[in-house]
Amino acid sequence: MEAERTGIVLVLCAPSGTGKTTLTRRLLKEFPRFEFSVSYTTRQPRDGEEHGKDYFFVTEAEFTEKQKAGFFAEWAEVHGNYYGTPKEETLQKLAAGKDIIFDIDVQGASQLHGSLKQGCYVFILPPSRNELERRLHGRGTDSEATIIKRLANAEKEMQQAHWFNAWIVNDDLERAYDELRSAYLAATLSPACHPALVSSIMKGWRDNG
Repeated sequence: MEAERTGIVLVLCAPSGTGKTTLTRRLLKEFPRFEFSVSYTTRQPRDGEEHGKDYFFVTEAEFTEKQKAGFFAEWAEVHGNYYGTPKEETLQKLAAGKDIIFDIDVQGASQLHGSLKQGCYVFILPPSRNELERRLHGRGTDSEATIIKRLANAEKEMQQAHWFNAWIVNDDLERAYDELRSAYLAATLSPACHPALVSSIMKGWRDNG
């Protein structure tokens, strides 16, 4: 049976320290129909991570073979490890009406945009460089050298924000979340999500007119 509507791809990108993880968790809590995309990776599992739930853990040779075969909708090398999103599995979930949320970098989002030809792409911005630097220091998890690197990366990432569907400045968490959920709900009203809606309403229209 055909799904009432097709699922949507919601892609969230943001510089490290902008608050994307907090916003994503709130969205997943409010809208349980969301599914997270489970990526393939060549890195080793961390404590508590499960194969098939957190990631699909594969060797570099296995990853390369899949990449060459066009298995991934997007893939990237991050800190010496490879990460990739399975394309066919993603399309199957969308056809079944599942909404999928992606928490990926700008490079991956760009590839995803090209391979899936659909989705709502949201870029979450920090209020300022000084505020982002303050937040990164406040986390207490990064060295000074790492923070400098993250700030440099943030500038490069924001230069790519122009092609996203929505921009959200996270200077106030409640307002930023309201804007994020609004962007998501607006995306679910797209005609692409309801390809058969008008025809189903108009079925027999002339006969009953």
